[in-house]
Amino acid sequence: QVQLVESGGGSVQAGGSLRLSCAASGSTSLFGYYMGWFRQAPGKEREGVAAIGSFGMTIYADSVEGRFTISKDNAKNTLYLQMNSLKPEDSAMYYCAADRRDWLLRPGYSFWGQGTQVTVSS
Repeated sequence: QVQLVESGGGSVQAGGSLRLSCAASGSTSLFGYYMGWFRQAPGKEREGVAAIGSFGMTIYADSVEGRFTISKDNAKNTLYLQMNSLKPEDSAMYYCAADRRDWLLRPGYSFWGQGTQVTVSS
């Protein structure tokens, strides 16, 4: 089992930056896990934002490519999402997820956090 807790959300003006963190706890380190960041705005489906493989390969949604960076610190058991040049359409609840399988940006991950809210004002 893996428990995930997100932090770092908040309110920011358009063009600003935030860094989300996802602290993992449980019986193992993050090495060997595929992990992702997802977001869900009210009335919309959950969408994959970024994912990182167990050896560090990354993939991004087109909407955030070049603005967001996903990274993982296996020693600290923490996943990060650096978000720059934020836009109002980035406003959503952001979730981190983990699995032994590579789900890429699909929401098939086994373990999920509770989410952290990001609000971007124009």
